[in-house]
Amino acid sequence: MAALIAENFRFLSLFFKSKDVMIFNGLVALGTVGSEELFSVVAFNCPCSPARNYIYGLAAIGVPALALFLIGVIWNNHTWNLVAECHKRGTKNFSAAATFLLFGSIMGRAAVAPVTWSVISLLRGEAYICALSEFVKPSSLDKFPAEYGAEVLARFPCRDVPANLTKFRDEVTRRLRYESQLFGWLLIGIVAVLVFLTKCLKHCCSPLSYRQEAYWAQYRSNEDKLFRRTAEVHSRILAAKNVKHFFGFVALDKEEKELVQEFPVEGVQPSPQWNAITGVYIYRENKGFPLYSRLHKWAKGVEGNGPTPEGHELLFLAS
Repeated sequence: MAALIAENFRFLSLFFKSKDVMIFNGLVALGTVGSEELFSVVAFNCPCSPARNYIYGLAAIGVPALALFLIGVIWNNHTWNLVAECHKRGTKNFSAAATFLLFGSIMGRAAVAPVTWSVISLLRGEAYICALSEFVKPSSLDKFPAEYGAEVLARFPCRDVPANLTKFRDEVTRRLRYESQLFGWLLIGIVAVLVFLTKCLKHCCSPLSYRQEAYWAQYRSNEDKLFRRTAEVHSRILAAKNVKHFFGFVALDKEEKELVQEFPVEGVQPSPQWNAITGVYIYRENKGFPLYSRLHKWAKGVEGNGPTPEGHELLFLAS
């Protein structure tokens, strides 16, 4: 039994490591759903006033989606790698395919939360009903009183209508909810097809085998974890040395004393080295051997960013 449990945990661990992007996108989507539900319950309040309903309804769907999209762009490492690349080297080393692939990666990941928000908003229907209730043509409603117009229709989402219009309010609400949910389901279908086609195109155009691509993903993940962990230790030891140099002593706990003794730090890396390992990286080979990152390329002493007689560049961006 213990062996079976251990094997199951090992399987789950490998699954999450290999599917980290999918799991992250799923968590983003779930968090967005929860936020949208909370917003609808606590914050959404249709003004039920002509000309205001439309603006408020669209803002309730579009503004949070825009904010989530910008947050997704900000949180994406590719965004700042691109900024660093443009600042240090320009875009002369990028082909059209590489540029399209890079922006597609940034926009695709950033779109997870806003698309989820928009879909949930459309499926719920409140914002859509609020925005478009005043635009329903009275002539499309059977036996709708002629003395009532857009002002009364705009009040339908708030149920603040005369008793003789209750059945018309229910019909308008049902009609608009149907349209809203239809658009929501269509959006889900379109996104699903686009994701499927993108994954197919990526694997068809990839110069790497499936196993090598999986290895590359594992390498990038391990390199990033080890780099962050080592940078944290290195900066702590360097800070301890500088504090000791200023005060004459440094107050370290037991763990920090062990780190200082185990890992001697002589100095800091010069700026050219930091610049060499920072920026957008497109898969390259040198003399038939793969270079999996800018750090790997720097460690091998390979110079230049573009194709060389000894090197071969393959336009495939790290996902």
